Amino acid sequence: MSKLIEDYALLGDGETAALVGKDGSIDWLCWPRFDDDACFAALLGTNDHGHWSLSPAGEVTGQSRRYQEDTLIMETDFQTADGEVRIIDFMPVRKTFSSLVRIVAGLRGTVKVRSTLRLRFDYGALPPWSVADGDDMIAKVGPNLVALRSPLRLHVTSDSTVANFDVSQGQRIAFVLSYARSEDGPPEPVDAEAALISTQHFWRGWIGRFDNSKTDWPFQVRRSLITLKALIHRRSGGLVAAPTTSLPEAPGGEMNWDYRYCWLRDASFTLTALLNAGYHEEAEGWRNWLLRAIAGSPDNMRIMYRVDGARHLPEWTVDTLPGYRFAKPVRIGNAASSQHQLDVYGELLDCLDLAGRGGVPSSDQEFAIEQRLVEHLETIWQTVGSGVWESRAEPRHYTYSKVMVWVAFDRFVSRHSRSNLVSREVLDRITALRQTLHDEICREGWNEGLGTFTQHYGSQALDASLLLLPLVGFLPVGDPRMDSTIATIERELSEGGLIRREKPNADGPKEGAFLACSGWMAECMKLQGRDREAREQFERLLAAANDVGLLAEEYNVPGGHLAGNFPQALTHLAIVNAALALSGPTLQRGGRSCGF
Repeated sequence: MSKLIEDYALLGDGETAALVGKDGSIDWLCWPRFDDDACFAALLGTNDHGHWSLSPAGEVTGQSRRYQEDTLIMETDFQTADGEVRIIDFMPVRKTFSSLVRIVAGLRGTVKVRSTLRLRFDYGALPPWSVADGDDMIAKVGPNLVALRSPLRLHVTSDSTVANFDVSQGQRIAFVLSYARSEDGPPEPVDAEAALISTQHFWRGWIGRFDNSKTDWPFQVRRSLITLKALIHRRSGGLVAAPTTSLPEAPGGEMNWDYRYCWLRDASFTLTALLNAGYHEEAEGWRNWLLRAIAGSPDNMRIMYRVDGARHLPEWTVDTLPGYRFAKPVRIGNAASSQHQLDVYGELLDCLDLAGRGGVPSSDQEFAIEQRLVEHLETIWQTVGSGVWESRAEPRHYTYSKVMVWVAFDRFVSRHSRSNLVSREVLDRITALRQTLHDEICREGWNEGLGTFTQHYGSQALDASLLLLPLVGFLPVGDPRMDSTIATIERELSEGGLIRREKPNADGPKEGAFLACSGWMAECMKLQGRDREAREQFERLLAAANDVGLLAEEYNVPGGHLAGNFPQALTHLAIVNAALALSGPTLQRGGRSCGF
């Protein structure tokens, strides 16, 4: 059976990512890019679907692991009756080609170690043609070429590449697995020890720009920022929601989605986190990615894109993979990309407003997009949609989606009320429409009997996305309706101190608590002046992290384990935003600024 999600740690090179387990097995890797086919897919199946194990050949009596301080370099120590070894795993930040480096270091005694590499492209279906090339291994299948280099003699078969060897105290043996296109031939050898030093310098230099005094939780924020940096495509600037697909939100269920793409939904969360943490270059890169993806047709926006901004994400299933702990189907692509979601328009305009207030230089494309987007919203704001949670049920008038349309109108008016770019006639028209929509939401999205805003017009369903209403400036947190809504969500959607995004259907799958919602709740409590409760809420969120500080999309409270795709950008964005907001002055959405 598959390992627990929390057993994994993240490795990355700025264009793709791998997951390595506590047992020394790398069970997930897509090459050459986050959203390309996996060549290690044991995460969603068995070892036969591709993995690379490196660990003591005999019985392990003890194990521990950690990231090297302020890096994405993982150290795993294994103790045996004969001694102790350390496996150092990392991916050098890519310059030309991608590599996965594993260094075995002897710490005590002499330990027998075994490396078993089993490559399976096309999500576990295609073994490459593998041959020995001197002491190296070269594997090819279609456009893909992989080279494994080490100082050891490798035993290469059609099924796997194996090395058995002894490691004594003070000895270091390196393995380097590198990817290239078949037509280009094997990539140049990598000096593992030099790559280790350069990778340490890269990560420590990058995170060293963060000022620890900004927060009372510097260690957790630094780890979340490093994780987010690993999920930002180095060349395009796009942030993937997660590096995995089909890790289930509900045990054994069908809520298994592909998250290896860039969501417009995350735009403002991302800008807020990057700007407040001091990463203006990454913030500008994300803003530029958004503008490129939208291009000249904001009326044809998708809710998500590939990391390079491509629009087509056809959804299909991998029938040969049994799924994580037998949760099927395993989905590739995401049909939700073509859904109609009104909230993404507000996300975009909120993001551009944040960028401007945060000091990101404006783009010539911005105004044209803003104007065309608002003109388009004037014609569609009354339509139904699929909502922020991407429901595949009947489209509805979702309250949060309508609020984000209000945000789009509000930011447009705010940004241009003192400029000469928009006529007074247009501003007056959008200002009036903003008020009309605000009145409608307060009338149709509010349930007087329940004393709360509800998920969609005319319903009684609760939804934790409504915690964002004061955070985006729709209503002040002191408004009695907001106070009542926050209290109702806190009472009705809390499970084990964490916040669910909605009440589970009695007949439906039991998904976990949606972790980002706990960060939003903490921010709302802070705005209410409930400082102690806000900190307690936030620290419950932090406590859900695994031993190396990583979080998935959800947490299964009864089972006591992480659930959903991992690690999840939205969760780590919530940690950064809440940690900074709870600690001092920050730039906020909705024009709220506490001394920024």
